[in-house]
Amino acid sequence: MTLATAPTAGQQEIAENADLTVADAVWVGTAMLHYNNKNDGPFSTEKIVESVQINHLTRGTYKSIWQHVNQHCVANRKAQPNRACMLWAKGGGNRRLFREGDLPHSERKGGRTHPDWDKLPEKYADLRQWYETVWNKPSEHTQVIDPLLELAGTGAGMWGSGSADDYVNSLRSGWEASH
Repeated sequence: MTLATAPTAGQQEIAENADLTVADAVWVGTAMLHYNNKNDGPFSTEKIVESVQINHLTRGTYKSIWQHVNQHCVANRKAQPNRACMLWAKGGGNRRLFREGDLPHSERKGGRTHPDWDKLPEKYADLRQWYETVWNKPSEHTQVIDPLLELAGTGAGMWGSGSADDYVNSLRSGWEASH
């Protein structure tokens, strides 16, 4: 039988970092990529998983981290089961952080977009400030949908199998005779 030895400074830091939930670790890992690379991304799923693992942000398994990056934290994917809106899918397995103005899947509306700031370790305070003052602003990359354009096609079925012109003509028929 061997006795446990006191953790080294490096092991202690890893243990402290690893206390994040998988979802929070995915947000921190992705935010670190944006912050350190000073760009909007996007980053591959593998790059984000690697960031979480290299920085020892959670005790979660590779498969759990990958699933959070691929599905659980992705705002524009159907909630299964998590409603978090921490990431935005850009296609091809690429992700970036969610930002104000992105429109989440209807099942995720109101989902959390970042870790609970009160539970986030102090060492990530710079990420919080960067997220709130720089990142979380609508930009040319934000998918903002015009509400008027969203109405396009909403009445398409009201005239049945005919065309819109045929429908209008049927409504107008007999107008001249009644005047």
